[in-house]
Amino acid sequence: MREFKIEKELWLPYQPEEIFPFFADAANLHRLTPDTMNFEILTPTPIKMGEGTVIDYKLRVRKIPMRWRSEITAWEPPHRFTDEQLRGPYRQWIHEHTFEEKDGGTVCRDRVRYALWGGWIVDKLLVRRDVESIFEYRQAQLKKIFPARDRRPQAKAS
Repeated sequence: MREFKIEKELWLPYQPEEIFPFFADAANLHRLTPDTMNFEILTPTPIKMGEGTVIDYKLRVRKIPMRWRSEITAWEPPHRFTDEQLRGPYRQWIHEHTFEEKDGGTVCRDRVRYALWGGWIVDKLLVRRDVESIFEYRQAQLKKIFPARDRRPQAKAS
């Protein structure tokens, strides 16, 4: 089974402790998913996130409805968590999210390892472009949710 990889990173002017709670709320996942995917969480909310949490979704990929089940396989707030597909469109999908403090903010990294039926040709013709587009959307949304902040010191009143 051939494995493919995608890695994206984004620096945000917030500390990991300020960003991680957004990701710890599964209900926020729809905010990071393009509307065209008709994403919906099927697991009753609120969902207590942690290692072993299983979440069911339904969505559309290229207008084809499908179900996806993922499990949180690593949970290390506020620095890292990993979700793995248990059922869905991929032979394998392992998505690691990391949050590293850097330069007064946080580098948010997404590392995905995936495998598909059809191998490299399906990846080249269909999948990679779609996955890249989803992560571009995700980064744009995160920039809106965690906008730049004015870091200048406040003048003291006398």
